[in-house]
Amino acid sequence: MKRTCLFILIVFSTFLSANAQDEAAQKAWMDYMTPGPMHKMMAMAAGTWNTDITFWMAPDGPSSKSSGTCVYKMVLGDRYQESIHTGDMGGMQFEGHGLTGYDNAKKVFQSIWYDNMSTGIMMLEGKLDEASRSLTLTGQSTDPMGKPLGIREVFTWIDDNTQKMEMYMMQDGKEFKSMEMKLTRK
Repeated sequence: MKRTCLFILIVFSTFLSANAQDEAAQKAWMDYMTPGPMHKMMAMAAGTWNTDITFWMAPDGPSSKSSGTCVYKMVLGDRYQESIHTGDMGGMQFEGHGLTGYDNAKKVFQSIWYDNMSTGIMMLEGKLDEASRSLTLTGQSTDPMGKPLGIREVFTWIDDNTQKMEMYMMQDGKEFKSMEMKLTRK
């Protein structure tokens, strides 16, 4: 595996050297492809986590609860964090996958999410607030009626073994909290 990665890096580096118009372009490519401090921060979550979830279908509606497991791992040379969530949602088996990365050029986190409770892919982007140890991502999904659905997620690192994710949706032009998930490292 390491030899394959090294070979690919050498071939890619050779391609860059041969085709880069100047050293600045080559340096930009290397900086863009090299995992940095934000990637190392994501890697700290690697492992298995218990999840306790509360969700609301409407702003004033009753809440439902669920629990499950999340497995975080870094993929593609520690460039992206993959998460796989499993559990039970209202008596149905649930599985959801996320992929989060930090774009070195744009200086933002990017995230996609897909699960077995829909056929769409949610795409979000946002920045880290180091002071509050929270990452706020915003973007859109599609509701079951085919309409765009504004989404905001806030991930907060409470400590090295506890995280919280809060999801907010727009309904009738107003934002409401639709989910809160507490993650505790196993």
